Amino acid sequence: MASRRMCRSTVLGSLALALVAGPAHAVDRRPDTATPTPSAAPAKPAAPAKPAAPAKSAASAKSAALPAPDPAALGRVLRTAVAQGAPGAMALIDDHRTAYDDHATVHHATEGLADRGAGEAMASADRFRIGSVTKTFSAVVLLQLAAEGRLKLDASVDHYLPGLLPDDRITVRHVLGHRSGLYDYTYDMFAETVPGFEAVRTKVFTYRDLVARSLRHPLTHAPGTAYSYSNTNFVVAGLLIEKLTGHPVRTEYENRIIEPLKLTDTFYVHPDTKIPGRHAHGYLTPDAAKSALVDATDQTASWAQSAGALISSTRDLNTFFSALLGGRLLPADQLAQMRRWMPAGTGQAYGLGLRRRDLSCGVSVYGHTGAVQGFYTYAFTSEDGRRSLSALANTSNNAAVQETMLGTLESAFCGKQAEAPAAAGASHPAGADDFAQ
Repeated sequence: MASRRMCRSTVLGSLALALVAGPAHAVDRRPDTATPTPSAAPAKPAAPAKPAAPAKSAASAKSAALPAPDPAALGRVLRTAVAQGAPGAMALIDDHRTAYDDHATVHHATEGLADRGAGEAMASADRFRIGSVTKTFSAVVLLQLAAEGRLKLDASVDHYLPGLLPDDRITVRHVLGHRSGLYDYTYDMFAETVPGFEAVRTKVFTYRDLVARSLRHPLTHAPGTAYSYSNTNFVVAGLLIEKLTGHPVRTEYENRIIEPLKLTDTFYVHPDTKIPGRHAHGYLTPDAAKSALVDATDQTASWAQSAGALISSTRDLNTFFSALLGGRLLPADQLAQMRRWMPAGTGQAYGLGLRRRDLSCGVSVYGHTGAVQGFYTYAFTSEDGRRSLSALANTSNNAAVQETMLGTLESAFCGKQAEAPAAAGASHPAGADDFAQ
């Protein structure tokens, strides 16, 4: 039987201690809601896109202006997601705006089941696959390398990886901002949701295997002229990390982010298939209506790797994004580069591996979304990193659930001022699965 829990407590926040320290660095079938349908031939070069305008009143808003969270509304969002087909859902808010010391006000809510087979209730400490939230980790590593003088954002990718890409105008900045024009190989890989997944569930790909799949298609647009979300970009990012450091991406995630921030629930286990420790199972919704959910928990996630293979928890994701926006992971210049926005769909913009969402109350939040088979993730923080929200629904290929979970941001950052979210699924084609958004 599904369980329902909601708690509010004041706890010692290790994150608050992290935010006052110096930089640690110093020692989704369709992959994105804003991705246009790919064409067989490259589009004609367009004029370069103009940067997105800042959200009204968000960038300059003082911390006191952020509305209090609405835990009751948060619970309602999770219950709606479960009613729409998610076996379970959970969310965690860490709020350092109400206590200016080492304590955070914490709101956490859980609903439904983490494991349908065992009947285990969802728990706020459960680990899960975070999908494309991995992209922000990859971007942080490359921006740290830029800060160290080992990488130039406006250099050609082919300067570092000779002959990899078909156009030497594609820069590192284009890759991190989804403006390269590289075709997203997951369009072909997951043209049929469940058969596509089962075909790759236990496979192990190299990065170059995945790039080669992309290069079977022409560029979707001239480099630098448009935003078009593509997992191929962050496969290239993984190749860059390994070439520049001589280490696997796992080592760089651990040394540069996971260990400095003490992210004890965050793992890169590729090509192993298991999620370590207590975790939520992920359930993939088949394309055919009323078909049984598929337990997609165990997989190599090799089709995603540096674009979407990390495992984490709501606690660790809040810590990560609070530290990032709070200035602990990157020097100011690199964080500013990460936050050079380009339009990326209604109410949102994309920087370098970082997404901005503009909410109904005029507040903007910063983070990433993730969709991998069986899991939808939202992980965002305020501009100063002092309030963070991470939320999970353990299903995918369910447009209604994905849209509903956007309401967790409204509950966390707009509180009772929040407007009703858009109709569930309104911006998603029926049956689409934004695998690593």
